[in-house]
Amino acid sequence: MTMKALAMIVLMTGLLLGSTGCYTPAYSPSERHAMIARNWDYELKQATDDFDSLMLLRPASTLTIWNVQ
Repeated sequence: MTMKALAMIVLMTGLLLGSTGCYTPAYSPSERHAMIARNWDYELKQATDDFDSLMLLRPASTLTIWNVQ
């Protein structure tokens, strides 16, 4: 293996392992993670509401109690 090939392998490995894939031009990684966490929280609340309706734990309603403001 030549030194040039070894350097290329090390460079490519560093690029693949060093990148998190969460950076966008509009949002920093911490802002992006906060958006994802907020979305997961909202989806979990809706799933809980659906489960409660399925198991008849709450009165029938056409809207979720987790209204988006």
